[in-house]
Amino acid sequence: MSWQQRIGAALEQRQQQQALRRRQPTTASGPGWIEADGQRLRNFSANDYLGLAQDTRLAAAWHDGALRYGNGAGGSAHVTGYHPLQQRFEARLAEWLGYPRALLFISGFAANQAIVAAMMAKGDRLLADKLAHASILEAAHLSPAELRRFSHNQSASLDRLLAKPCAGETLVITEGIFSMDGDSAPLAELAVSTHAAGGWMMVDDAHGIGVVGEGGRGSCWQQQVKPELLVITFGKAFGCGGAALLCSEDVADYMLQFARHLIYSTAMPPAQICALDAALSAIKLADSERQRLHDNIQHFRSGAAERGLSLLDSSSAIQPLLVGDNAAALALAQRLRQAGCWVSAIRPPTVPPGSARLRITLSAAHQPADIDYLLEALDASHDR
Repeated sequence: MSWQQRIGAALEQRQQQQALRRRQPTTASGPGWIEADGQRLRNFSANDYLGLAQDTRLAAAWHDGALRYGNGAGGSAHVTGYHPLQQRFEARLAEWLGYPRALLFISGFAANQAIVAAMMAKGDRLLADKLAHASILEAAHLSPAELRRFSHNQSASLDRLLAKPCAGETLVITEGIFSMDGDSAPLAELAVSTHAAGGWMMVDDAHGIGVVGEGGRGSCWQQQVKPELLVITFGKAFGCGGAALLCSEDVADYMLQFARHLIYSTAMPPAQICALDAALSAIKLADSERQRLHDNIQHFRSGAAERGLSLLDSSSAIQPLLVGDNAAALALAQRLRQAGCWVSAIRPPTVPPGSARLRITLSAAHQPADIDYLLEALDASHDR
């Protein structure tokens, strides 16, 4: 089969499965709103949990940073791109989360890939939750280590895998809050099992940092767990982009030698770090926003229950409405868009076959009236 035939067949298969991905240009139109094709819609698909993506404090910090330090880093952090702002911000993150060191990465995907690639060797084993992010599972498949997946959020399943002998090291990977189901990992139970077996633990807390825990310190802080490797990202509650690894001094020095995604990527622009620093200051003082988000979640779930809408069991800002069929999920998303709400349909392979869903995300930027509007639109549009 030629390249063209292979490409054509793959695209045709996705089309027949109603799983073909397409991009739609959109523009933010104020906190909690989005514009597409000239239509202004309530946005219930963004990960902007605290409403900081449109915050003028972050915009001003980015603007001032660009004027003062330029538009880009100009090189990797190992060459000329390691700015004093980055050094200070890494130290500030480490102090905030109680770790010796923090290392900035250009994205969460890159951070997860770099950690697995650098840490895992032949003879090691990697035990990952079955619903771990694609960046983790892809890196694990490419790793020389053995990959085994434990049942989602089931510590007993992890225990069975840990009981099997391993000649090398063991790394257990999970997420704080899962991006597609919105549920939280039992981090305390998983940590006890992992450390009893002599393993290390890695937690990707992309959707927990800034939102849960004292002062927004995340899922691990909330459950009083300190994994050896903690990944946080800045594209959700922080309202910006990028990621960081929190770890020990030795691990940080090791990653600086062997993490290829870190070594060979252009460093984060100083102006972006200025915005991230402003975001961290805002997050530390965002107790009222976190409470408003919590209230919005409760309001939505209560209203959904009254209308007989079948949500997955989630107390987070991610509220999935299971539909099942791909075409039905797409049709429901389209009807909601016509009603003035932007809600994305998520289909396989992002989620397991037969579990297409609407991934509804809530924000502190939403008003109760926005949530009521969505509930009424769902009630009118959803075929139960």
